[in-house]
Amino acid sequence: MVYCSNCGEKLSEDALFCPKCGTKTIKGVEAGASTISDELKETFTKMSKELEKAFSVAAKEINAAFQTASVNIKKSLQKEPAVCPNCGEKNPSDATFCYKCGKRIKAE
Repeated sequence: MVYCSNCGEKLSEDALFCPKCGTKTIKGVEAGASTISDELKETFTKMSKELEKAFSVAAKEINAAFQTASVNIKKSLQKEPAVCPNCGEKNPSDATFCYKCGKRIKAE
């Protein structure tokens, strides 16, 4: 006679799971019978591995974007200001006209 190891229910000799509580029997373990929870665990394990890969790729891309932004910011800060030949005011390096006196800074 075979009994469930969890609830003590009497089982048929070929039962893979207990019909009362759903516990996998020794025969079920030997047969490699999977339960829904086993399938869910496997699915979540696969999903977590895929998410880990995706987050790793995203982290690398974000890091590269920050590096590019940092380089661009440093370049923009290193530009020499355009000095107005009329009043001597320092203007942004890409200015064509002086913001203070309105005279042309750069020749066309």
